[in-house]
Amino acid sequence: MNNQWNKMIYKIWSPFYDKIFNSGAFLKAREKLVKDIELFKGKRILFVGVGTGADLERIQHRDYEITAIDFSKDMLDKAKQKFNQSSIEFLEMDAQKLEFEEESFDLVVGSLILSVVPDADKALKEMVRVTKQGGEILLFDKFAPKNKQISVGKKLIRPLISLLGTDIGLNFEQTFARYIHSVAVQADEPVMFGDMYRKIKLLKVRKW
Repeated sequence: MNNQWNKMIYKIWSPFYDKIFNSGAFLKAREKLVKDIELFKGKRILFVGVGTGADLERIQHRDYEITAIDFSKDMLDKAKQKFNQSSIEFLEMDAQKLEFEEESFDLVVGSLILSVVPDADKALKEMVRVTKQGGEILLFDKFAPKNKQISVGKKLIRPLISLLGTDIGLNFEQTFARYIHSVAVQADEPVMFGDMYRKIKLLKVRKW
């Protein structure tokens, strides 16, 4: 995966993305995510990889100061259309290179983003950097099983699946290990398809 490939793939995905990833099991998983977002009313929140705004549809956006970014203009335009009467700030931006100062947000939400960016480590590093000390990072994504290698079958199809714009073998524990000096895991729970999709809540305990 690379940025230009992802732009092309999500241009293709954008017209029918909501029909798959904002319905059924995905919708139920997003609703579980919202329960944690509700604790940050009145706070400054960043949605990284907001896509078509599926998560934003679950909250009363007037209760928050929201900035939402995505690298795909086509996906972002869908979100803008949904919330053209809101105060949400939509920006076209790379999750691997966030254009914000350190310690800018009380909550950073990364929903189905780490598994689609070319470099999940860079994206997580940026999310940690722009989160305030004492703030939280909320992740919803698919990860490899804890303390296990992905199956042979998944290893074989992983390159093919990546052509669709996502990684099915991302290991959260390996990625997160680089940030244990500044971030602590508050919660980690399966939310969909067994333990394939997880909701992970991180607390930034030290400044970057």
